[in-house]
Amino acid sequence: MRPEILFPLFAPATSLSGVGPRFAALFEGLVGGPAVIDLCWHLPSGIIDRRYGPPLAEVQPGRIATLTVQVGEHRAPPNRRQPYRVFCHDDSGELELVFFHAHRDYLTKVLPTGQTRLVSGKVEVFNDRLQMTHPDHIAEPAEAERVKAVEPVYPLTAGLSLKVVSKAVHAALERLPTLPDWLDPAQRQREAWPAWDGALRQAHAPRDEADLSPLSLPRRRLAYDELLANQLAIALVRDRQQRQKGRSLKGSGHLQQRVLDSLPFALTGSQRNAVAEITADMAAPHRMLRLLQGDVGSGKTVVALLAMLAAVESGSQAALMAPTEILARQHHQTIAPLAESAGVKLTILTGRDKGKARQALLAGLAEGTTDIVVGTHALFQDDVAFRDLAMAVIDEQHRFGVHQRLTLTGKGQAVDVLVMTATPIPRTLMLTAYGDMDSSRLTERPPGRQPIETVALSLDRLPQVIAAVERALAKGAQVYWICPLVEESEHSDLAAAEARYGALAEHFGAQVGLVHGRMKAAEKDAVMERFAAGDLGVLVATTVVEVGVDVPKATVMVIEHAERFGLAQLHQLRGRVGRGAGKSTCLLLWQGPLGETARARLKILRETDDGFRIAEEDLRLRGAGELLGTRQSGLPAFRLADLALHGDLLATARDDARLILDKDPELSGERGQALRILLYLFERDAAVRYLRSG
Repeated sequence: MRPEILFPLFAPATSLSGVGPRFAALFEGLVGGPAVIDLCWHLPSGIIDRRYGPPLAEVQPGRIATLTVQVGEHRAPPNRRQPYRVFCHDDSGELELVFFHAHRDYLTKVLPTGQTRLVSGKVEVFNDRLQMTHPDHIAEPAEAERVKAVEPVYPLTAGLSLKVVSKAVHAALERLPTLPDWLDPAQRQREAWPAWDGALRQAHAPRDEADLSPLSLPRRRLAYDELLANQLAIALVRDRQQRQKGRSLKGSGHLQQRVLDSLPFALTGSQRNAVAEITADMAAPHRMLRLLQGDVGSGKTVVALLAMLAAVESGSQAALMAPTEILARQHHQTIAPLAESAGVKLTILTGRDKGKARQALLAGLAEGTTDIVVGTHALFQDDVAFRDLAMAVIDEQHRFGVHQRLTLTGKGQAVDVLVMTATPIPRTLMLTAYGDMDSSRLTERPPGRQPIETVALSLDRLPQVIAAVERALAKGAQVYWICPLVEESEHSDLAAAEARYGALAEHFGAQVGLVHGRMKAAEKDAVMERFAAGDLGVLVATTVVEVGVDVPKATVMVIEHAERFGLAQLHQLRGRVGRGAGKSTCLLLWQGPLGETARARLKILRETDDGFRIAEEDLRLRGAGELLGTRQSGLPAFRLADLALHGDLLATARDDARLILDKDPELSGERGQALRILLYLFERDAAVRYLRSG
């Protein structure tokens, strides 16, 4: 149960004065949630300084000023199309206030003739006269302190003005309770951080540009709170997993040895290390949850097979699950000859399998005559049962929901899980997203892999690129051509996949194929299979080809509008070529003018093919929110922390979380109780349930 002290913060935004259902819906879209606390997390992105207030004769046009004036004549226009004017003055000069579509009654009330008023807004010169159009504030002199201030500017959305957002945020901040401090007092003193509620109020009341920086003291404190909640939640989940009883899977190594003997190459050093780490985990009495990271083509499938063989050697079964049928078939193709050499019974199960053939497959799994199954989502179905599933390998886990992972592991008893990804994940993201997992990295390229030459060209040189494609096809090579959109949009000048396919088909005829995300899975697979079989020479595609597909004869990768893609995505796409013995090339076609970030991206890709360095650079250039498309990949979206800037705080939070749980595993002490409130504050409620007493 959420602690009562937090109830005011988790009340709906409609409980605030002036926020009705219409505004509430707009606020939810803007601030990412329906509650009062979501408004508190919506920090200012700029400031308006209203402290400048000279005599009229000294005002600098173009500046925002707060001026003390005597109100003179009101002059209403002869028709509504002309502005209403109010003439004001001080001892040194004159100022005209200009209002369009004005309501006379209102203006005579707030600007009574003969009275002194404060007016604040941008001052301009028109026809040699000083004027202010629609002042932002009109107030009495007694309110000078309130008006002559630095005003925070918030990110806005259509339908919400700065005035409405500021008022709602201010009302939300009035609800802030005084919470017990969850920070270690020595750390708080060392960092000179304010209390939590003080930090939040200060973050909403910047005095200058420096206060808007994520590195300012209040914002660093708030970022640390969020990162600590994240790391504590992960540590609790991890703790629970390690308490869950596992089973010790100890293989004899004889099947692994048969596979190693039949491989045409020796394993790389990092492959050997990964196999050793995984098999040691499997032999331990607790459940394994390990992440295997390796760049495209670094040899993850072979490592996964050796791990699955350890389960088979101990008398159990293993499953490998891939997000698409074509990827599942590719894994099966890689593993089949190796499994055969070891005398292991392997099968593949996809949505295509129907009738008697499917029944026979299912019987093999249920009776235990099948040792290893490779499959797609089809493995989740209710009628799929194993005699003894002990090991599950999940490829590209960010394409599966957590519930799907649990469904598969629920088909066995205390199933060990190995998750594979070809998306190199920066260390900081590893900690926040996969901190509940141990991790193995494959950092070397297997023997026989060709380096890929990467060239950046302007789109103006398209005819030369088409000529180069023609030469490659004449030599028997195959070509990927990647476009960023499916169809022409009136808002965009991007070359759409359909238009590019049309142009290339006109040039090269029937050897051009097209795949994009709006096609049905079966249609997509059929085109991909024709390309893999060599029936097509050019495959025009959107980024659906990013993960997996192995076509050794594809040696040219053309990426149109490369400036529109993220670094990690460009690196993934480039990894589709260079998979055979031929020399491979990646052409990055860009359209100017190039921004600084796009230029930096293209430069890094030309300099390195180290996926881990590229991932770190991508995080630095883009920030964590966009990386990997956080929404799709189940990575946590942070409201206050910026992983590119607060990496040092993340490492500290991880160490702090470990120490806290070592000292007080139930969070029952004084600081522990405060930390429970922190977990609820950042909506990590699920983690609290993992506490033995909670």
